Amino acid sequence: MNVYIASREYTHLSTPKTVGHKGASMKNCDECGRSVMGRVDKKFCSDMCRNTYNNRLNSSSYNIIRKVNNQLRKNRRILEQLCPEEKNKTTKSVLTAKGFDFTLITNLRPTLKGSIYHFVYDYGYLELENDFYLIVKDKRLEK
Repeated sequence: MNVYIASREYTHLSTPKTVGHKGASMKNCDECGRSVMGRVDKKFCSDMCRNTYNNRLNSSSYNIIRKVNNQLRKNRRILEQLCPEEKNKTTKSVLTAKGFDFTLITNLRPTLKGSIYHFVYDYGYLELENDFYLIVKDKRLEK
């Protein structure tokens, strides 16, 4: 019996948590520091603290992803606007005036003739001579 009590006391001393009402373990909120009541693995005192903590934690890393995704969507909208049919031609100056960013694409697709289409989701463009571009819509993705 004494061994069991000693072992139980040892476990209690190695845990940084304190024991609250009716043996429930208490811990401090990872965001505001207030005491957290409830489940043993609970980290936050409220949904607001949990959301604040996660938003702060992820804001810098997701900011880059958000900016890239926004520009990709903008590029796609520009191509869609300039290509209402399956194909259309435009100039580089028209694309840049609308805010198109040539550095962001989703994939490349080479042709049998050796040309390379730059795609932004389902719209692609091919650089032609004299700063002209051929814009195409990939119908294979529509299903």
